[in-house]
Amino acid sequence: MIIGTAGHIDHGKSALVEALTGRRMDPLAEEQRRGITIDLHFAPLGLPDGVVAGIIDVPGHEDLVRTMIAGAAGLDLILLVVAADEGIMPQTREHLAVAEQLRVPAGIPVLTKADRVGADRLHQVETELSRWLAASPVRFSDPIAVSTVSGGGLDLLRSRLEGEAAGIRARDAEDLARLPIDRAFTLSGAGTIVTGTAWSGVFEVGDAVRVLPAGRESRVRSLESHGQPLHRSTPGQRLAVGLAGVDRGELGRGQVLVHTDAPWRATRTVDAELELVPDGPGSVTHQARVRLHLGTLEVMARVHCPEPLRPGAHGVARLRLEQPAVARGGDRLVLRSYSPVQVIGGGRILDPLPPGGRAAWTVGLDSPAMAARLEALLARRPGGMAEVEVPVLLGISPAEATLVMDEAPVEHAGPLILSRSRVTEAAEAALAAVRSHHQLRPGEPGIPLETLRQSLKDHGAAADLGIRRLASAGAVVVEGGTVRDRAFEPVAA
Repeated sequence: MIIGTAGHIDHGKSALVEALTGRRMDPLAEEQRRGITIDLHFAPLGLPDGVVAGIIDVPGHEDLVRTMIAGAAGLDLILLVVAADEGIMPQTREHLAVAEQLRVPAGIPVLTKADRVGADRLHQVETELSRWLAASPVRFSDPIAVSTVSGGGLDLLRSRLEGEAAGIRARDAEDLARLPIDRAFTLSGAGTIVTGTAWSGVFEVGDAVRVLPAGRESRVRSLESHGQPLHRSTPGQRLAVGLAGVDRGELGRGQVLVHTDAPWRATRTVDAELELVPDGPGSVTHQARVRLHLGTLEVMARVHCPEPLRPGAHGVARLRLEQPAVARGGDRLVLRSYSPVQVIGGGRILDPLPPGGRAAWTVGLDSPAMAARLEALLARRPGGMAEVEVPVLLGISPAEATLVMDEAPVEHAGPLILSRSRVTEAAEAALAAVRSHHQLRPGEPGIPLETLRQSLKDHGAAADLGIRRLASAGAVVVEGGTVRDRAFEPVAA
């Protein structure tokens, strides 16, 4: 389980993590000098049942929200920290908006500095917080009041975390491996190291890997999780990955580590379903420039939307990125305004590798049913799609993708899959071409197969499947390099 903090500056997030883990959360000299968290920091958290969770401490300053979002990506649970003496503050609200847009599954509101207020004030803040969070898409439990000075409430918090850990859905070890990088550095004796949360799949020592979007290939030299060496990782684990043959200067936050033989591709365009926060700064209009956060990446993007999106509204949009990114169907994203910089909304990626041209918002693209989504994605790709890319486009494991393809009305053409309706159209066009040829040249035994294929070139890979379907059904006869209607007999000259 990966846990992250969130909340306003100076509300005690780092102190809470230190009290829970015994690890200092201000390792940087600048942090110690200024007394605030500047970067992401990580620590193992031992729970009462022996499970070791990873915890990510994030900055609370309004100028460091981009860093907070990078840390919040991929969380299983969020600790929303609110100081009892101050209550809900601006960054409390903005950090909650981030967690909601990322659809963090669960959260625990933690009232820190409980030793500084009386019982009435504590009850007032608890009530206000519970009411505020009741409508959140994040599943929040009841608030817990703690004091890092006396230790009060910390055992209850650990127990609550243990209960939440038991209910976390395990990630699929057979899924495509992906690790968004949040740090890269060089360690004496170990070489180049990248760290991050493994969103999916597993890595093993010796694996051939690629860093995207740069395309730099490497090999996993070593694996660690919270200082403990590993041979094989598990999904959802905090990892430090030693990479062979890669310079530190080639790596950085926002890049993604994947296996070399996996079908991941960088993209500069994604189609998404967007939602704006109700109290945002204004509408998002066509061609608006925004800051898009995906995984640990922040990139500038232009919004191409059919109609303006107002605060609190939902809608679809094509996002054209100013730098390449690695995306997957179903990935959550966060949007911040260009200026003034604040969280304005977020959304879900519907098509991470959309075809060129104008966006065609096909029915079913946002369906919760994977078979319907596959049909919608194929409707945008009349020439078919590579079967190996289905797990990336749908955001599911290869095994699940196989089951969806078995369920959906698709047909296989070598490495491609095509919509069955597209093959039906090609078959109908082929039969019409055959019959037209008979009418024009009744003395010939049939239309040459290559001539028929040329007449169907606009149908792409579906053409041969359509001809094959007609032959299997007995509608046409293919012999001697020609194709004829089964009822056709040549007319003697």
